[in-house]
Formats: sequence, C-alpha cells, structure tokens
Amino acid sequence: MNNDFLPLNGTDYIELYVGNAKQAAHFYKTAFGFQSLAYAGPETGVRDRASYVLVQNKMRLMLTTPLHSNSPIADHHKKHGDGVKTLALMVDDAYQAFEETTKRGGKPCLEPVTLTDDHGEVRMSGIHTYGEVVHIFIERKNYNGVFMPGFKKWESEYNPAPTGLLYVDHCVGNVGWNQMNPWVKFYEDVMGFKNILSFDDKDISTEYSALMSKVMSNGNGFVKFPINEPAEGKRKSQVEEYLEFYEGEGTQHIAIATADIVTTVKALMSRGVEFLKVPSSYYDDLLDRVGPIEEDLEPLKELGILVDRDDEGYLLQLFTKPVEDRPTMFYEIIQRKGAKSFGKGNFKALFEAIEREQANRGNL
Repeated sequence: MNNDFLPLNGTDYIELYVGNAKQAAHFYKTAFGFQSLAYAGPETGVRDRASYVLVQNKMRLMLTTPLHSNSPIADHHKKHGDGVKTLALMVDDAYQAFEETTKRGGKPCLEPVTLTDDHGEVRMSGIHTYGEVVHIFIERKNYNGVFMPGFKKWESEYNPAPTGLLYVDHCVGNVGWNQMNPWVKFYEDVMGFKNILSFDDKDISTEYSALMSKVMSNGNGFVKFPINEPAEGKRKSQVEEYLEFYEGEGTQHIAIATADIVTTVKALMSRGVEFLKVPSSYYDDLLDRVGPIEEDLEPLKELGILVDRDDEGYLLQLFTKPVEDRPTMFYEIIQRKGAKSFGKGNFKALFEAIEREQANRGNL
C-alpha cells in the first residue's frame, strides 16, 4: 500500500523574514549555536534582499531582510514582525510534488523552477498554507554546492560552539477561529498527511487558556505540523494573543530535537536564551505522573525541563520565551525517549506559565 503521493524526506530549511538579518544571524549563532553556512545578497547579484543561512546538524535556518521598503518582504515584516515565511520540505522530485499538490487544490506560490550553477542543480516549487506561510519543495539530489545556486559560502571568523540541536521535530501553526479543521483537511487532501493526535479544550484546562489542536503528520513521520485554533475561555488565550500581535495566522513555534536536553538547555541558558518556568511544585509528584525515567530529577528541576509519557515512552521538553519583542514565535527543545506524542500532560503547567507571561505583558 504505497499511496504516498508526496514523499517527504524531512525539513530542508526554515526561512524567517526579519528586520535585520545580519544582527539576527549573530543572535542565532551566539545564543543557539548555529554555524555560518551561506549568504545571498547584493554581493551575489541579489538586489532586493539579504539572506543568511545557518546550520546546526540537520537544522537549517535562513534569515532574510528586505533592502527596500517597497518589497513584499518589507510588507510582511511591517505587518507581522519577525516570523516564519517558508517551511521548506525535502522531496525527491519537486516538479512532481507541485503537480500532485496543486491538482488536489494546493494554491501555487512558486511554479517549478530549476536553479543551476557549477555545483549542479536545485529544483524547487511551492504552495501556500495558513496565513502567509508557504511550503517550498526542494529537490537537491543533483547538487553538491554549499546551499543552492545564488548563494555563496559564508565564511566567518566568529564560530561559537554548537549546543546539540539536531533537526526540526515539528512546527506548530496558529490559525484563526474555526480554521483548524479546514487546515487539517488541507493537509489531508492536498499533502496526504494524517491526523495522528487531537486535543480539545477539555484536554487543556487552565482557568483562562483554551485552545484546540490537531497534529498532522506525513506518511513516514518525518514532517509533523500541529495546528492550533483558539477556543472560548474566560480571558484572552495565548493563541488569541499570538493572532492579535502577529496580525494573522502563522507559525507559533519550531520544535528542535536534541539527544541530551540537560546539556543543550544548560548551554542555551548560559548564552542568554530565556525559557518559560513552571513552579517547582511541578516536580513534587512528577515520577508518580510519568513513572521511572533515566534522568536525574535535580537538573530537570533546576532547569525547569518538563517530562511526559505516552504508550511508547517518554519525552523531555522545554519552551523558550518569544524570541522577538512581539509575543509571537518561540522555540521548543525536545528530547524523545520513545514517546511519539507532544507533551499533553504538560499543557496545564505550560499554559499557566505562558499566562503568567501574558499577565506581565498586560494581555491576559
């Protein structure tokens, strides 16, 4: 039974539109331990933007800034602030990916194109998803350059050590009221994904936060996109806060895998990355809730790392505060010890931590 019409090999890169890519690149190198990879801009013949590509293990991040105000990139940044524009996906055949998704209702954002240079060719195409986010399909099997044609190798004297980030585990989208199911259907119909988990407002009960969430996964599980929508609550939920400050739908957080969350989080904290904190009482009955774990409890408690278990194992996770001034996008650091789920048991503690931040901002 091989009916996977859109075979995906993982996330190729994530592109953020930012106000100042040169400075943002320095932040991601310093704070998160990314390494310089590639650059495109006026020096490479690109007139309208500058793009810096950073890498850590299998995770690639592209930071792009407009060079003029009369540009769609500038419009995007003016409206949304720093945020995700592109979730690029690795495919074997970018032209076929375009045909299969557009004939099923995908709205084109990039007609199939082949870019070539001395290192071979990269084929790409793309479709729209929620908000202004796009999926670009990248086929690079006939390419051995540093990133893709149009980019040059970015050499830097400044190369902070990596922090143990490995690859994109999942990316979460926040969509508007009653928009979750239409986007679930989009991923099912257009991209052949399956809904592997659902949470509703009964699963996620704090005094204020209410949201619905469904997790969409491609066939091999390499690409997972949970989708959140707000639900009726007493006060403004975190998804509503996001939608208000992002001024539309968009990517809420990027979850990055690590093989040793304690070492990774210590490294990130020492470089100034700020994380949400749960009360220390979370740890009082942790082992009763999740059963035995291999890790020592003290460092987890000290760092505020959350633990949850499902039928297949457990996971450890921690969420950063938003990494820009608007309370919009943030990161999750996750280590899976067999668990395939997303930390449902931590939602209450996590959302209460988010609500404390919302209250500090005067947005609850």
